Amino acid sequence: MITEQTIIVLNKRPDIVELAGEKVMADFETGKYYMLKGAANEIWDCIQSDISVGELKSRLLEIYDTDEETCLKSTLSFLEQMRTNGFIAFK
Repeated sequence: MITEQTIIVLNKRPDIVELAGEKVMADFETGKYYMLKGAANEIWDCIQSDISVGELKSRLLEIYDTDEETCLKSTLSFLEQMRTNGFIAFK
């Protein structure tokens, strides 16, 4: 189970191109491309070094006007997608 103490570890670093404030990630191993918009940009920047889910949530709450529950739910959903695609792991 993922908790706020869970550490997010980056598994691979895809090539990133920034376009008009958004990031496009190219995973040449799989041939897939991903567009990061909004908070996903901030999350990607924050997980470049090991960080806890709780610390990530706190950083996002400093930037975005949302409540803790919504922030955590949305963040975990995005992180799960990143884990499924092999970009991160949890420890």
